[in-house]
Amino acid sequence: MSARITIALDVMGGDQAPRMVLQGAEKALVRYPEAEFLLFGDESKIAPLLAKMPKLTRRSTIHHTAELVTNEAKPSVALRTGRRSSMRLAIDAVADGKAECVVSAGNTGALMAMAKFSLKMLPGIDRPAIASFFPTMRGESVMLDLGANVECDTDNLVQFALMGDAFSRSVLGLVQPTIGLLNVGSEELKGNDAVRAAASKLREPGSPVKFYGFVEGNDIAAGTVDVIVTDGFTGNIAVKTAEGTARLFGEFLRAAFKYSLLARIGYLFAGGALRKTRERMDPRRYNGAMLLGLNGIAVKSHGGADALGFANAIGVAIDMKVNGFLDQIRDDMTRLNAIKPSVPPAQQTAAL
Repeated sequence: MSARITIALDVMGGDQAPRMVLQGAEKALVRYPEAEFLLFGDESKIAPLLAKMPKLTRRSTIHHTAELVTNEAKPSVALRTGRRSSMRLAIDAVADGKAECVVSAGNTGALMAMAKFSLKMLPGIDRPAIASFFPTMRGESVMLDLGANVECDTDNLVQFALMGDAFSRSVLGLVQPTIGLLNVGSEELKGNDAVRAAASKLREPGSPVKFYGFVEGNDIAAGTVDVIVTDGFTGNIAVKTAEGTARLFGEFLRAAFKYSLLARIGYLFAGGALRKTRERMDPRRYNGAMLLGLNGIAVKSHGGADALGFANAIGVAIDMKVNGFLDQIRDDMTRLNAIKPSVPPAQQTAAL
């Protein structure tokens, strides 16, 4: 990144805020030295910490507010009463053109509600979706939606496919990512009406995405496709199941190496390989859930993230901006709307 980019930070969001947020911003400057930060939060808590970070101080401006959104706040209440909160002011900075993107580790529901209200939706996109990326056997994949929309219709799923395609090109650097619809089977007749209709639309000639077809749960970790599209109900269950399985595997592995003296000796020889595996699966590398579909860039860091994880969330936001994520979605929507649906053979015969 050579041009200056301004990031609005909700400094009071997160379990370890504000220290973690500031330390994360400081780490992000190593990779993005041209970044500048607008820090929204309680100046009496931010200033003493910032005084110990001279590099970050030179690249930051504090915008004081004593109000914050708690993790327990309901989205509707936060939207109504949190107009002067650190989260809302950070989002408004993007809406007003003072920042290119916003990053927060605060309340997910409140962030979604406030961002949708302040930033609005991109033309042609009905609902925002939560997306994230994670390791697979072939590299990294993107999945959406992860919980923003419990029920989705055909148009929602098609729009998610376009947003996932644009995100994987912007952040993962893929030239032509493959898109798969999560289903209960790979056969064309499997799934509900919305899933089958979405697949039909994505297969149309001139579709702006490279549609693979239906994928199943075991295809997620296998990396069969680059982008996995599903409704928020299924996606949230799938990703939390994967996280739980990863933790279970880690516990089994630790227990196995503590089983006997020979196992402990074996660990000494396998230590290097195990460290590489741990680094490959480190959740901090994949921190940063994107709120896609908004007319602005908003990234949600995990509330329990440390400084490294938060720095990676900032990096995701910057990559989306630098690589023209929003413009790519607009272009894909234009191409999608230009497609003339194929007429089924039965209708062609009826017309004759």
